[in-house]
Amino acid sequence: MIALPLLGAAVLLLGGRRTDRWGHLLGVVMSLAAFVVAVAAFVELLGLPAGERRRAISLYEFIPGVADAGLLIDPLSISFALLITGVGSLIHIYSIGYMSHDPDRRRFFSYLNLFVAAMLLLVLSDNYLGLFVGWEGVGLASYLLIGFWQFKPTAATAAKKAFIVNRVGDFGLLIALFTIWSVFGSFAYKNLGAGAVQDAMAGGSLSQGTVTAIGLLLLLGACGKSAQLPLQSWLLDAMEGPTPVSALIHAATMVTAGVYLVVRSGAFFEAAPTAQLVVTIVGVATLLAGAIIGCAKDDIKKGLAGSTMSQIGYMMLGAGLGPVGYAFAIAHLITHGFFKANMFLGAGSVMHAMNDEVNMRRYGGLFAVMKVTAVTFFIGYLAIIGFPLLSGYYTKEGIIETAMEHNEILGWLAVLGAGLTGFYMSRMVFMTFFGKRRWADDAHPHESPSVMTVPLVLLSIGSIGLGAYLILGNRFMKFLAPAVGLPAELPEPHIFGVGTVGLATLALVAIGAAFAWFRYGAAEVPEVAPRGSFLTVFARRDLYGDALNEALFMRPGQWLTRIAVFFDNRGIDGLVNGLAAGIGGTSGRVRRIQTGYVRSYALSILFGAAVVVGALLYVGTM
Repeated sequence: MIALPLLGAAVLLLGGRRTDRWGHLLGVVMSLAAFVVAVAAFVELLGLPAGERRRAISLYEFIPGVADAGLLIDPLSISFALLITGVGSLIHIYSIGYMSHDPDRRRFFSYLNLFVAAMLLLVLSDNYLGLFVGWEGVGLASYLLIGFWQFKPTAATAAKKAFIVNRVGDFGLLIALFTIWSVFGSFAYKNLGAGAVQDAMAGGSLSQGTVTAIGLLLLLGACGKSAQLPLQSWLLDAMEGPTPVSALIHAATMVTAGVYLVVRSGAFFEAAPTAQLVVTIVGVATLLAGAIIGCAKDDIKKGLAGSTMSQIGYMMLGAGLGPVGYAFAIAHLITHGFFKANMFLGAGSVMHAMNDEVNMRRYGGLFAVMKVTAVTFFIGYLAIIGFPLLSGYYTKEGIIETAMEHNEILGWLAVLGAGLTGFYMSRMVFMTFFGKRRWADDAHPHESPSVMTVPLVLLSIGSIGLGAYLILGNRFMKFLAPAVGLPAELPEPHIFGVGTVGLATLALVAIGAAFAWFRYGAAEVPEVAPRGSFLTVFARRDLYGDALNEALFMRPGQWLTRIAVFFDNRGIDGLVNGLAAGIGGTSGRVRRIQTGYVRSYALSILFGAAVVVGALLYVGTM
């Protein structure tokens, strides 16, 4: 699974321009081949008894005495592998059409293959060190793909911003790994299960404070990769990259790596209730923040990016709720990979037809000319708002119900987030596909070619039925049990069984959708956005996240740098240079004594002798 896309990346990067004509096809073949291997591994895993669905594959001694390189095939890792290779392959196929006129298409596919290989290493590694190598690999690939169009200053800046913000989270992850090694002497997951953590705490080698610190540091790493508060500021800027990048990295795979890290590290969080509570708080805060941002964005890709923040917030909320929440969080992660990739690619299809226009205020009425794109996008929209019987309905409702059982405040805030989702996603659909046509004069929208629409159709099928298949009968919860454990009491999901919370959620979603219809469906949408209220401006500016980072970190950092430079120039360099200048100046003056004239030397000797005689006479009279 890992070697095939890695080989594709190597051939395309090292082959250079000689591979331009067929490089995109090689990239697709390698991704599809990895998917076939993943399916074969999944089938083999299903053939084993439930208690034995955990297979370790030792590769070689990575760092002697510290860690071996190995892979772990269990229900959690294979679920991610199927998502990465399956959805990733569809995005590769879509990219053939989307990037057809780009002269660097071959290089784009090499980066896609590199990303798939790194993401697979991240989820398939059997230890934290291998996970970290993959973690940094996807960070590199993300940097390369976001900044793929380097001639655009905004794209280059966005790539650097994503890279730097993620380094903050990576610092937390590294400190967590150092602490784990110092306590357990191992990075391997098999040595870091719930039993090992409890034994270490009982033996006194692991204190409650230390395990809480490990949990919080792991969460910091997860926040960076998954764009959760307070490290969310990079995600919306990352939309400067090509749209398939947004679908693959910023919807289906990389941004979910933080959720994987939290679930895989469940033993530490379950032993640290404080850290677990912080995970849920971060999740709820981010799901609301992302929803508020999505309500005010006119850029279709940035609106979807705010939605991604929000939906990963739901996943993070579920990941902080223990074994029941783990299953719902990962199920929502998988279904979200389908319907959000579907909508991102749908947005790319619209952009492809509208001369790369991203402002929804210049869309309108596109349903009539882009029916396949519109219908598949609409299916994804219904799934994400939690329309009954579609994928998002089962997975998101499970997270909300579980949160309500643990903490009603968190639960009702999650319900509020669902209502906001109903509004901003409905706003996006109405502004793009319905209402009056607001196209530019040179726009001639048309349906995208089949190489782009077929992936949309396949992703929309997953958006319809995948959630019910995973959740009903607790099928996915039982499947994940060998990796994350089973809760003491299983929930009882039904095809259409909603209680008070479920009805309240559906009601808020309906109210949000109706409000969006009156504002952006029935009413005329102005082509120039009105200034709006303070809250609207607040949302448009990403909740002033960049301004806050500048005030708290960037400007103090600038002053610290200036002080350091001043001290270096005037202090350290001043001392060294001043000493050198003093010696040089003194030698310059002293050398003037060396005139080369005998009479000058004789006069100096006479003067010196007179001084010595005078001194002797003075001393003799004392």
